Amino acid sequence: MTTPPEDTRTPILLPELGAADRQRLQRMSTPVTFEAGEYIFREGEAARSCWLLRRGRVLLSTSVPGRGDVVIETLSDGDVLGWSWMQPPHVWSFGALAATATEAWKIDAATLRAAAEVDPAFGYAVTRALSGLLLDRLLATRARLLDLYSNPGTP
Repeated sequence: MTTPPEDTRTPILLPELGAADRQRLQRMSTPVTFEAGEYIFREGEAARSCWLLRRGRVLLSTSVPGRGDVVIETLSDGDVLGWSWMQPPHVWSFGALAATATEAWKIDAATLRAAAEVDPAFGYAVTRALSGLLLDRLLATRARLLDLYSNPGTP
């Protein structure tokens, strides 16, 4: 992971946030880049950050006994990478590998949790914005599972 030069562009990520909350979140964020093939985190490691993906593709994988790491989802521009920091035990349930050169905003989880505890309105706004994205991801997973297990021979 490297830190690119300061990027002052307003992120388009989490558009559900009001301008003040988005600017506050941006001040907590650090722009980072990952080279293609670089691990961002590995399953079982401590979950101390989350990333808002600006550009690139990231593969989420899980270890399957007898099969090794299996890719379960590909994330790209506008996606949030990493949810395990939100709930104890704060350990990654999946691994994340940059499939292409990737740019993201990295947010320190402890800083974000502390800000949310001090300012519940900010915490609620961020949680609401993040949960909207999480719901979108669950619905996409549902659609993929329905497609995967559909039986083309039945009406």
